[in-house]
Amino acid sequence: IDAAHAGKQVVVLVEITARFDEQANIRWARALEKAGCHVVYGLVGLKTHCKTSLVVRQEKGQLRRYAHIGTGNYNPKTARIYEDFGLLTADAEVGADLTDLFNTLTGYSRQTRYRTLMVAPHGVRAGLVERIEQQGELARAGRPSRIRLKANSIVDESVIDTLYRASRDGVPIELVVRGICALRPGVPGLSDTISVRSIVGRFLEHSRLMVFGDTAEGGQAEHWLGSADLMHRNLDRRVETLVRVKDPGVQGQIDAILDRAMAPSTRHWSLQQDGCWQSRPEQGEPSRDMQTDLMRRTNERGASD
Repeated sequence: IDAAHAGKQVVVLVEITARFDEQANIRWARALEKAGCHVVYGLVGLKTHCKTSLVVRQEKGQLRRYAHIGTGNYNPKTARIYEDFGLLTADAEVGADLTDLFNTLTGYSRQTRYRTLMVAPHGVRAGLVERIEQQGELARAGRPSRIRLKANSIVDESVIDTLYRASRDGVPIELVVRGICALRPGVPGLSDTISVRSIVGRFLEHSRLMVFGDTAEGGQAEHWLGSADLMHRNLDRRVETLVRVKDPGVQGQIDAILDRAMAPSTRHWSLQQDGCWQSRPEQGEPSRDMQTDLMRRTNERGASD
C-alpha cells in the first residue's frame, strides 16, 4: 500500500480461500484495491499456496530484479510461531522465472517451464521424481549419492514409490517430516536406507528443504527450498514453488540446518517400520534442542553483522 501511494506499480495476488484467513484477506484485498494496487485472485481451480515476491527496479539504465521465495506465509501472526526459511536474491534467472510465474498468475502467460523453479501443478512431482531417480542411478554406478528432505507431510504415492526404489538402489535417505508420513522406513528389502524423524519444539516446524546429492563424498548436490509438501493437494491442486539455491554460502546454511536436524543428539521422534514413533535420544542421554540452536546461531549472525 505504501509503495502504491508512492506511485509504484503494484500487483498483488490475494488467496481468498486461505484457511482461517478468508475474512482478513478480503479486507486486505479491498484496502489494496483502494490504494491503487492491481489485485488478482489466482488461477481458476487452483489454490495459490506459493510465497513469492518480486521487486523490479531500473538501476543505471538497466532493469534489476530482487526476488524472495519462502516456505512461510506473509503473515505476522504465523511468523511468530512457525519455523520457516526464505531466499532473498538478485539472481537474474530466479528473477526471470518469477516474472514468468507472475505473468502466468495474472493471466498474461501460460508458462509451465522454468529455469531455476519447480512449479506445481505442472512441475514439482516430475521434478522431484527425476532427481530421486538420478540419485538411484548414481548409487547403482557406485558413485556418491544421498537424499535429504524436510517437509510437513509425505503421502504422494509417486514420490514414495520412487524413494523406495532409490533405497533399494542403496541411496542413503534422511527425511524430517513434521506431520503425516505414509512411507515406512527401515523395512528390509524395501526401505533399508531410509530414516524418518519428526522434530517437535517451541515453534511449528513448517519449512520445506530438499538436498539431492552428497558433496561430503566428492559428489555434487542440488539444494531446494519452497512451499510444496509432498501431498496430492499440493502437487495437483495448488500453485507451489520450489527454488534451486545456487549460492554456496546459502547451500552451506541449508546443509548445516539439516546436519543439526539429523544429528543423533537432536531431540526428535523416530518413525519405526511398524508405524510407531519413539522419542529420541533415550532418557538420560545427551540431547539438544534444534530450534534453540537455530535461534542462537541467528542471534550470533545478527550480532556479527
